[in-house]
Amino acid sequence: MRLGEILPGTGAFAVVQRNYRVWRKLLVPSMLGNFGDPLLYLLALGYGLGHFVGRMDGVPYITFIASGIVASSVMNTASFEGLYSAFTRMSAQRTYAAMLATPLRVSDILAGEVLWCAVKGLISAVAIMIVASLFGAIQGPWIFLAPPVILLAGLSFGGLALVMTALARSYDFFMYYFTLVITPMFLFCGVFYPIHSLPPFAQHLAQVLPLTHAVALLRPLLTGHPPHAAFYHIGVLLLYTLTAYVGAWRLLNRRLLR
Repeated sequence: MRLGEILPGTGAFAVVQRNYRVWRKLLVPSMLGNFGDPLLYLLALGYGLGHFVGRMDGVPYITFIASGIVASSVMNTASFEGLYSAFTRMSAQRTYAAMLATPLRVSDILAGEVLWCAVKGLISAVAIMIVASLFGAIQGPWIFLAPPVILLAGLSFGGLALVMTALARSYDFFMYYFTLVITPMFLFCGVFYPIHSLPPFAQHLAQVLPLTHAVALLRPLLTGHPPHAAFYHIGVLLLYTLTAYVGAWRLLNRRLLR
């Protein structure tokens, strides 16, 4: 593996542009899908369950859960794009094969897809942030640092999803990923309650999962405080991004160029 082969060029932005042009034709149904479920969680749990919970970690429960919903929305949106949409482009539509007939390389396609996953995650998360702010659920001077964190989290989840896509032989394969990876992260990584309320072994397990670090960065930023140990959490997300990118590049090279 040579460094020049794995590093993408400017062609990655052409891939992002291509995906954007296709996506904007389906803008309304796509946004409804990405936006509907998180909004329902925010309203049903933030207001419904929040009435009984009251405050959690010193803030109203709807404020606590809003930041978790923003982080989980990035995970779900970037993962769905990197799984189902990317697999459709790779396998069903043969878009990747057509791209490789141009000067684009596998690294350009992969980097463009990972970046597009992050952009989709950012769009979904910002939409939820806007609605949550209208409810007074998020506020403070640090909120403007949230988009870079959201992009980084989107890169991590998008890269991991593309590893699965490179391994998949059908859409059914993705159910294993959602059941064994996405759902446990959604439930145990601090979206709905603090991680310190878990048993010690579960706390240690949660610390190795990327959603934990996305929540740890976003929750303080969206509630008016600087995050604790920010460089540590950023480092973990960067490690996931780079490791997933290299793994997906190897697998896609093997699959697309055989």
